Amino acid sequence: MRLPVAGRGQRIGLFGGSFNPPHSGHALVSRTAMRRLKLDQVWWLVTPGNPLKNIYELAPLETRVHLAAACANDPHVRVTAWEAWLGTAYSAQTVAALKHRRPDLKFVWVMGADNLSTFHRWQNWRAIIENVPVAIVDRPGAELAALSAPAARTYSRFRVPEEQAATLPGGPTPAWTFLHTPRDPASSTALRQAGKWRS
Repeated sequence: MRLPVAGRGQRIGLFGGSFNPPHSGHALVSRTAMRRLKLDQVWWLVTPGNPLKNIYELAPLETRVHLAAACANDPHVRVTAWEAWLGTAYSAQTVAALKHRRPDLKFVWVMGADNLSTFHRWQNWRAIIENVPVAIVDRPGAELAALSAPAARTYSRFRVPEEQAATLPGGPTPAWTFLHTPRDPASSTALRQAGKWRS
């Protein structure tokens, strides 16, 4: 439940999600963000529930946190269920609370491109991109839909070229970038449908 330890001024990627289950695609997104944004850490914020997803398919939080830690397998990736302690499932509230609690850190919101397509449906989504820079990492079959999504169109003039991605942490907001990378086909939905995940 506790926040990970981080030194003043560190560059922190915030990677929120259900991780139901965590998989190699999540790890690739983290590694890509770490390298391209020159991050000190990536925090996996394992949510207690996602308002846009079926709660009956959701494995217990403790199980998802445990498996996420094993999946990340990186000393610079910290897995936390801090949102459960905070008492919210909304990312905008989480971002606001983190910035209030650790104003000395340089946060960047990290997400896979498949989530950008529905980003405009998130609760108070504009508050996220207007308070922390956002890095979107390519996912299989998601680039076209992501870059034509309402959020991408709304903030099109604030897109930062990916070769300048390292300027995002601590930089002005709103700002976002799209990071191309080799794609990992792993998918939580596919793993559940294949019966390889049991809650």
